Amino acid sequence: LLDDIVLTHSLFLPTERFLQQLHQQYPWGARGGTGGAAGGRGEGGAGLRRKRAVLAVLLHFLETYKGLLQEEESAGKVIKELYLLIMKDTSLYNDLEDEILKLHQLVETVELKVADETPPPNKQVKPLFRHFRRIDSCLQTRVAFRGSDEIFCRVYMPDHSYVTIRSRLSASVQDILASVTEKLQYSEEQSAREDALILVTMASSGEKAVLQPSEECVFTTLGINSHLFACTRDTFDSLVPLPEEIQVVPGDTEIHRAEPEEIANHLTAFHWELFRCIHELEFVDYVFHGERGRRETANLELLLQRCSEVQHWVGTELLLCESLGKRAHLLKKLIKIAAICKQNQDMLSFYAVIIGLNNAAISRLRLTWEKLPGKFKNLFRKFENLTDPCRNHKTYREVLAKMKPPLIPFVPLILKDLTFLHEGSKTLLDGLVNVEKLHCIAEKVRTVRKYRSRPLCLELEASPSQLQTKAYVRQLRVIDNQNLLFELSYKLEPGSQ
Repeated sequence: LLDDIVLTHSLFLPTERFLQQLHQQYPWGARGGTGGAAGGRGEGGAGLRRKRAVLAVLLHFLETYKGLLQEEESAGKVIKELYLLIMKDTSLYNDLEDEILKLHQLVETVELKVADETPPPNKQVKPLFRHFRRIDSCLQTRVAFRGSDEIFCRVYMPDHSYVTIRSRLSASVQDILASVTEKLQYSEEQSAREDALILVTMASSGEKAVLQPSEECVFTTLGINSHLFACTRDTFDSLVPLPEEIQVVPGDTEIHRAEPEEIANHLTAFHWELFRCIHELEFVDYVFHGERGRRETANLELLLQRCSEVQHWVGTELLLCESLGKRAHLLKKLIKIAAICKQNQDMLSFYAVIIGLNNAAISRLRLTWEKLPGKFKNLFRKFENLTDPCRNHKTYREVLAKMKPPLIPFVPLILKDLTFLHEGSKTLLDGLVNVEKLHCIAEKVRTVRKYRSRPLCLELEASPSQLQTKAYVRQLRVIDNQNLLFELSYKLEPGSQ
C-alpha cells in the first residue's frame, strides 16, 4: 500500500502538498525547531510510533524519487525542513538511529543540501542522441536526462540556414524563441510587431505545426527526421522540409558487413541503456500528466522515438538495396536479427523489427519474399503470431510471463495498459481516492521494476569492427516519409501486389 501511494500520489495530491501533509504528521512537526524536540520527551510510545511511521513514508519516497527531486525546488525545501526537524530527535530517540542514518544517506544521494547552500557546478551539456550524430558521443553509455539538463539544438530559418542555441531540455517555446531572437539580434520593437517569430515543427513529409508559446519539452516530442523552424507568420506557408538527411542512393551499409548476432546484441545493449534511464514515475506522468507535467518523461519519449526509428530503419535498408538477391539475403538477415533479439529477451527490438517488416512498402515486395527460404518464411509467420494484437496481445503476454529478468518489454504496450486503467475508472469516487485503481496502476509500474531487477550481461568485444557496428546501431539514419518509402518500393518491384 505504501508503494502504491508513493508511485501514484501525483494523480490525487501534488508532490509539495503530499510532503507538507507528511511534515504535519510528524509529532510536533507543525511547531518546528526545538519545540518539536522538547515536546517529544512526553510523547512516549505513541509518539515514537508516529515518528517511525513518518520516517518510513519519507524513506520510501526518497528511494523512489531520487534524482527527480532535484527538479522540484519547492518539494526539496519541504524535505529539508522535515529532515532538519528529524535530525533534532536523534539524541532523544535512540530507537530511530538506524532510520535517521538511512535518511541522511538518502538526502545526500539525491543531492538535497541541507547545510551550506552552494551553487551547483556547471552542468555538462548532454546532446540528445537523435540530434547529434557524433561518434564520440554515441559510443558513450547513455545516462538519464532531467528537465534542467542543457542541450544544444539547431533551429532552422525558412532559407534552411540555422542558429545553434543552448537550452534547457524543459524549456518552453517562448524561452527557445527568446534565445533564437537573441542570436538573430532582433530588436525589441521588431519582435513586438506582427513579424515576431513563431516556432514550427516540420516533418520530412512536409507536415508542419505551430507550437504554442507555453508548450514545454518540445525537443523530445520531435519526430525522427523532424526539425524546428523559426519564421514569421507571413513566411509559414513557404516553409519546406530540409533535404533528406541521407542520400537516397542504393549502396551497401554496415548491416551488409556485420553478422546478425553483432547487430542484435548491440541493439539490445543500447536499448537496455535507454530502458534503464527511464524512471518508474515517467510511465505515470506520460499517461496521467501528473503535476510535474511532461518535463520528466524525456527518457521514456526518447525510447519511444527509438522504437519508431528501428521500424523505419528496417524498411530503409531493404528499399535501398537494389539487387533482388542481396535484398532477399538482407530480409533473411533481419529475421535472424529479430530471432536473436527475442533470444536476448529484448522484446522492444524484436517487435520493432517485425513491425518494420510488416510495413506495406515492404510486404508488397512479392519477388523478394518469394526468394526467402521456407524455413525463414515459417519463422516469420511464427513471429507475426507472437506480435498479433488479437485478444489483447495474449500470445505476447504469455511468452513474456515465462521470461525472467533482465528483459526489455515492448514499452508501448505498457503505456496502452496504463491508458486503459486510467480511462476505465475514476481516480476519485465521491471525493475519496479510488485505491483499487491506484493499486492496479502501481502493479503495472512495478513490472518495470521487476524487468530491470537484474543487470544485463552481454559479451561485446571492443574490436574496431565491433565499435563500428556499435556506432552504426546507435546512429541509424532512416527514411520516415512513408510516401518516399512507397516510391522506392514501386521502383524496385513495379508489378508486385
